[in-house]
Amino acid sequence: MKYYSYFPGCSLEATAVAYGLSTKAISGPLEMELIELEDWNCCGSTPYSSTEDLEAICIAARNLALAEKTGLDLVTPCSSCYCTLSRANSQLREYPELRDKVREILAAAGLEYKGQVRVRHLAEVLFNDIGLEFIKSKVVNPLSGLKVAPYYGCQLVRPTGFDDPENPQSLDLLIATLGAEATPFPLKSRCCGGSLIIPEMDLALGLIHQLLESATTNGAQCVATVCPLCQTNLDAYQGIVNSKFKTRYDLPVLFFTQLLGLALGIAPKELGFDKNIISAERVLAPFTTAARSVRET
Repeated sequence: MKYYSYFPGCSLEATAVAYGLSTKAISGPLEMELIELEDWNCCGSTPYSSTEDLEAICIAARNLALAEKTGLDLVTPCSSCYCTLSRANSQLREYPELRDKVREILAAAGLEYKGQVRVRHLAEVLFNDIGLEFIKSKVVNPLSGLKVAPYYGCQLVRPTGFDDPENPQSLDLLIATLGAEATPFPLKSRCCGGSLIIPEMDLALGLIHQLLESATTNGAQCVATVCPLCQTNLDAYQGIVNSKFKTRYDLPVLFFTQLLGLALGIAPKELGFDKNIISAERVLAPFTTAARSVRET
């Protein structure tokens, strides 16, 4: 059993409930113990750092201080949380003056951070710690014939991610390990627009349109992503994209943990498939039926 301190982040308790459910569901079969960080707070995300940098670093540093007490690596499934916490961690190590200010602020709350935490994304942990061979040994419901567009988004692999920033392969390899086919997806590490969907909707919709067009043109039956913001944009705004660009996309956008859980034989309900806006039922029907059969036996 491998043990980690677990930072779910706000999205997994709101717009990305399915991500939270499927992450917890796969942890047992993959012999991972994800211990939720006690009294965690919002990481601040990227918008906060654009308005007040010191406060943003302190908000993230509080989580790092709490995680340091556990002595475990801090793992998060959210790409935005991963970037925010990693950024704060790096800045506290590199800039002594900033570190001193943050230490003073943390001390007022009875906390201290010595810079010993390793911040990691769930996808990287699965790829490097759990390993594809072990995952393959646990697959009881291969997703044979399913064509999946692997969507990394812009935050997981930049600026110093664990995979190639322009042509990442880890998610492609994981999809193949599950028995599915990772389709060509030239835009796999492009931005979906993120939170710009609110202040700059037309710009974000254009980016979403490009991603959906690339995925469908290359034969994908669904998209698998590692990021809750990417999933929300591609899933929730597909109807608006269709209206604006006169398209007819009906492409399920799933969390990679949902597909992983399905291949492990976990029931669809436990993986939160009913939480997705674009239904994956028609695409995944053969595999969800098989998953139920596996559980019954």
